[in-house]
Amino acid sequence: MAPSNIGYSLRETGHHFRRNWTTVLGAVVTIFLSLFIIGLFILGSVMINSMLGGVEDSLTIQAFISDNADQATIEAFQQEVESWDSVESVTYKSKEEALEEYRTSMSNRNASDAVAALDGENPLPASLVIRLTDAQQVQATAERIASDDTFAQVRDGMDDPESSASEDVLYGQGTVERLLEFTNYIRVAAVILVALLTFVAFVFINNTIRLAITARRREIAIMRLVGASNGFIRGPFVMEGVIEALIAAVLAIAALAGGVQAVMPVLASNLSFLSFDIPATMLYATFGALLVIGVVIGLFGSAIAMRRYLRV
Repeated sequence: MAPSNIGYSLRETGHHFRRNWTTVLGAVVTIFLSLFIIGLFILGSVMINSMLGGVEDSLTIQAFISDNADQATIEAFQQEVESWDSVESVTYKSKEEALEEYRTSMSNRNASDAVAALDGENPLPASLVIRLTDAQQVQATAERIASDDTFAQVRDGMDDPESSASEDVLYGQGTVERLLEFTNYIRVAAVILVALLTFVAFVFINNTIRLAITARRREIAIMRLVGASNGFIRGPFVMEGVIEALIAAVLAIAALAGGVQAVMPVLASNLSFLSFDIPATMLYATFGALLVIGVVIGLFGSAIAMRRYLRV
């Protein structure tokens, strides 16, 4: 659109908005609903990733240590594991800490009776609690620990000839693999769904703009007869589509922002065991993306819808 055509396009857009406000309202509502649904699914995907990330972050590997293991060897193995790229931290948990954790995490009458029945004995072994930088590496890291020569010298079952090293390295085998596979499926499905919704929104918006242009086909035909260029004719329609999309995007952003402010505290208070955190940067990035998507859809939707009326 030439700079000299911008003023004319804005004036014509204003006139059309006043003369055909019902058509404009329909286009704005259609674009608003489309962008709102896209934004809703984007923020929903972020929330799901946050919840899944919280579950993954809680995954740890426990390497059980023998009561007779040499303390210097234990510390050497701890330092070795801490140097691995896949490991974030390694914490030593003593037998006493393990028993207290059992007592507090299983705070019910049965747990208290079980601890009392031990009569001062503590059958729980000490362990190294390994937290990972990437939960996807849990199985590979556990296998590396189990095959480590230093771990063979300190593991809980080293005095039992029939005990295997893998039995002393626990991370929820089987369940964890299924959980990680499920989280990967959820993430891929979220991306595909958002992309599909964007495409569907473009189709609906394109059809809405096409209907508005069809209603003004005589105006376009007259402009062509008097020798107006394609760019001059296209300008007001493209400007109209962009402004409608911007209005709809702002409304969608306002609705989403209000929804986040209203719903998030309720979810956090009622489901405190799950993380519903949406980083501010991701929230603003989503709002910016909706503005960009709206402008692109309005721009290209108008241009594509007008092609049939500008053919020579």
